[in-house]
Amino acid sequence: MKRVFGIKKETQPPPSVQDASDRINKRGESVEDKIKKLDAELARYKEQLKKTRPGPAQEAVKARAMRVLKQKRMYEGQRDMLYNQTFNLDQVSFAAEGIKDAQQTMAAMKSANKELKGMMKTVNIQDVDNLQDEMTDLMDVSNEIQETLGRSYGVPDDVDEEELMGELDALEADMEFESEGVPSYLQPDKEPDLDSELNLPSAPMGHAPMPAGRANTQAEDELGLPAVPHASLRG
Repeated sequence: MKRVFGIKKETQPPPSVQDASDRINKRGESVEDKIKKLDAELARYKEQLKKTRPGPAQEAVKARAMRVLKQKRMYEGQRDMLYNQTFNLDQVSFAAEGIKDAQQTMAAMKSANKELKGMMKTVNIQDVDNLQDEMTDLMDVSNEIQETLGRSYGVPDDVDEEELMGELDALEADMEFESEGVPSYLQPDKEPDLDSELNLPSAPMGHAPMPAGRANTQAEDELGLPAVPHASLRG
């Protein structure tokens, strides 16, 4: 059977873009090395032309230089062609990589979309709204409880604004006196001395002196009062 139909040859896979680009780059490097060698040879011929006098010898050097220059132009053309091919392969490679990235992005988005749909089945928007309303009611009740617990006791609510301003003015005056060192209620009385203004005599101190020629015949007790006579005892 193999002799009749023959054996199918195994086909090799086509080269990848990267393989083709690497091969062309190697060829370009080889051509670049040849151009550098030709440049060195042209520089040597240039020095010989400077040292050689016009004549057959100089013409021979010029002929060799022209030949080398033609080879250089040929290699430069090949190098430019290879660089163009490498540039085209790079563009193809970038496009292929971009498509691969797009495929991976689409696959990731499809997987995420499927997972998101599965998660959304467990969440109901109505339940979320009800939960938000319940949380709002609980917060309102909590605020009312806090306000009730923070209520002050024994504080009058009917305070007149003028009375309040008067209290504040009095408090400010007291604070000014206290800042000087002595509270207002301890300040000395600054009313004028009426006794000094009327030139009244001062009140006598101690016991009044006895008039001359009048002896104190009555005894006095320890408090300066007339002594009480003791009753005589009769037998």
